[in-house]
Amino acid sequence: MKILIVEDEARILKRLQRMIQEIFSGELDLLLTADSLESGLQKMKNASIDLLFLDLNLNGLDGFQILEEVVAESFHTIIVSAYKDRAIEAFEYGVLDFVPKPFDIDRLTKACKRIKIDQKGADHLKFLSVKKAGKRQLIAIDEVLYIQGAGIYSEIYLRNGRKEIHNKSLDALGVLLPSYFERIHKSYLCSMKEADHLMVEPGSKYSLKLKDNKVLPIGRTRYKDISKKWFT
Repeated sequence: MKILIVEDEARILKRLQRMIQEIFSGELDLLLTADSLESGLQKMKNASIDLLFLDLNLNGLDGFQILEEVVAESFHTIIVSAYKDRAIEAFEYGVLDFVPKPFDIDRLTKACKRIKIDQKGADHLKFLSVKKAGKRQLIAIDEVLYIQGAGIYSEIYLRNGRKEIHNKSLDALGVLLPSYFERIHKSYLCSMKEADHLMVEPGSKYSLKLKDNKVLPIGRTRYKDISKKWFT
């Protein structure tokens, strides 16, 4: 794990450092720190990280100024903030977790464990932030039909026929997406709100037909669980 902490209070920064070193123990390859938005952004550009811990009030500046930007990146973001009233807003933009201050190691451990979960889902999520032509663009979750894995990236297919590229992998997006997104295949996540019916073809070939008539493959080992969960 390569981790960056962006926190302007020295006492809290040292506490986070100590706890993160304990939580990740032998898994920690790099632990960087920054005490401002500017230095945090610079370190993100210079180092490839897996996880960002971000405060929302940095020397009087609003951490939300970079939240939309960082959630489009390949790494996950955990907010650590005293502004509990902004938790829902943060989840809407795709953060992995929101840890309210003051916090203890148990609460921080719970947040860190989410990065290891295949798919837990966060029903607060309303947007995905993607990069396009050097700018950030918000995509409403309700406009997403399905997502196809493309190596370290993901291809997001939208209701209007467009396709957008997200820097996060299919596994990483699976942790964030609402619970009605199902991993139907090793290469596909699908909004089951868009599902119409299951299809079984000769040779034990399984598919899911969407309401717009698009047909997606279903992994053989996933068919029974999907059928029981969504079609009974």
